[in-house]
Amino acid sequence: MTNHTLFEEQSRPLAERMRPDTLDGFVGQEHLLGEKSALRRLIDRDKIPSMILWGSPGTGKTTLSRIIANITESKLEEISAVTSGVKDVRRIIDEAISRRGLGKRTILFIDEIHRFNKAQQDALLHAVENGTLTLIGATTENPSFEVIGPLLSRCRVFSFKLLTADNVGSIIDRAVSKDDDLSSMSLSLLSASRDALIDYCGGDARVALNCLEVAVELAIASGLESPIELTTDLIEQALMVRTGRYDKKGEYHYDVISAFIKSMRGSDPDGALYWLARMLDGGEDPMFIARRIVVLASEDIGNANPTALVLAQACADAVKFIGMPEARITLSQAVCYLASSPKSNASYTAISMAMEDVKKDPDRPVPLHLRNAVTGLMKAHDYGKGYRYAHSYSEHFAEQQHLPDGLEGRVYYHPTNQGSERKIAERLRRWWSDRYEKSGDEKKDE
Repeated sequence: MTNHTLFEEQSRPLAERMRPDTLDGFVGQEHLLGEKSALRRLIDRDKIPSMILWGSPGTGKTTLSRIIANITESKLEEISAVTSGVKDVRRIIDEAISRRGLGKRTILFIDEIHRFNKAQQDALLHAVENGTLTLIGATTENPSFEVIGPLLSRCRVFSFKLLTADNVGSIIDRAVSKDDDLSSMSLSLLSASRDALIDYCGGDARVALNCLEVAVELAIASGLESPIELTTDLIEQALMVRTGRYDKKGEYHYDVISAFIKSMRGSDPDGALYWLARMLDGGEDPMFIARRIVVLASEDIGNANPTALVLAQACADAVKFIGMPEARITLSQAVCYLASSPKSNASYTAISMAMEDVKKDPDRPVPLHLRNAVTGLMKAHDYGKGYRYAHSYSEHFAEQQHLPDGLEGRVYYHPTNQGSERKIAERLRRWWSDRYEKSGDEKKDE
């Protein structure tokens, strides 16, 4: 074999080269594209509604949008909600208006449409409503939660299923036999290698083709010449290369978010920022990150710095409002602040302990003095009798029993001496002197 470079710099990736351009070549989603299915009938009749394609990565959402544009002879505009904004949408709408005047239709495909914030989605409403363009949005998230109601009401939602093993096998076989570059080297894929590739990809055709491409590159780099036989060992090596990247659906996703949380818990803003950057670079949903930050603000900081939860919630609101790429700045601010805050997990351990008691006996009666006497009969049965109204006493505090019988004196919340929680601990020890003695943890904190 002469100096054969399989993939030139200008060459498209295998997954891109193998996209079919007709419905006959489309693999999977038979429930949507079978002969009697609703979407297939709409396409055949050239009655394409605006739609949201909802499903996992690599199941054919982008491919189908291109096929629909090809069949309907429409101008296809493709953008990603990760990198585009209202300015891009307005430009496309203006061009669609001009195109419509010439009798040409426009289809706007927005990948990861759930990344658009409300204002960005609002910008689409009028053009979708009056037919200036046909919107096809692709999302991996439930559109009921991520797409605004007015836009969702103007679209049909079609749910994509994961590809079956047979579907993925068919796509792999077609690539080996039909792709010009692969077929030119008489490539063969052993049965065990093919099975490993199918098992790994988890119903994602793009992952399968990317790994196949890497395996071929590894074979060439190791000096193999045509005919090339892809062994299980080569496939496994390719999978190792693949898993070195951030995979927001796989095990590595959980490893990285774990490292991110533990860095903030460990008061290391630099470590937390690094893992934040890894997630953002890998395409992680910024709202997923923001939600984890809000949880950490209560679980690991709590009342040691109550402002942490306020800032974390403001961060989540801002991320949803402004979207990426600017949201990275807001996330960075919140991460730096939370990582640098004093820490306490007292609130977290308190509710855990209380939940344990409730599970052991969920039906302990409410003490009579804490019940409301809303009827004369209830009052006659001593409902509310002996209740001490806290605001009538010094410091607005009146010592009395608030726990059910059998749990009197139980302590769930053990405030630390960290940050603002130190003052809380002092108040509670003053009010409940018989209950809040200094614990070993508090002494350790001092």
